[in-house]
Amino acid sequence: MSEQDNQGVDMQDELSNPQSNEQPVAPMPPLVKDPNAPVRFDFLHDVPLEVTVELGAKSLPLETILNLGPGSTIELDKANGEPLDIKVNGVLIARGEAVIVNERFGVRIVSVMSNAAEKIAAG
Repeated sequence: MSEQDNQGVDMQDELSNPQSNEQPVAPMPPLVKDPNAPVRFDFLHDVPLEVTVELGAKSLPLETILNLGPGSTIELDKANGEPLDIKVNGVLIARGEAVIVNERFGVRIVSVMSNAAEKIAAG
């Protein structure tokens, strides 16, 4: 047998008989999650989310919108003193009241929806 043939046999032996010093593969987690297990969001703590505070809303016909200009007033659907909607990525998660903090508007949370975390995750 030539030296080249001998090298080919050695290569074949390595492929068919892997060495025992290989790293073991970690077991895969179960595919079916326990529906009663608490929802964990630890891995998402650094993800930025869009938080908006909605003062109110109003549906207007296009003609009215086209006639808006400086000094125009739009009456919104919320009354004075009514809680403002606090939304995360468009999902209502809490209600609050307007405050001034260091010459800037802010919102003080007065109530949080009971399933706020699940609603944000569902998006």
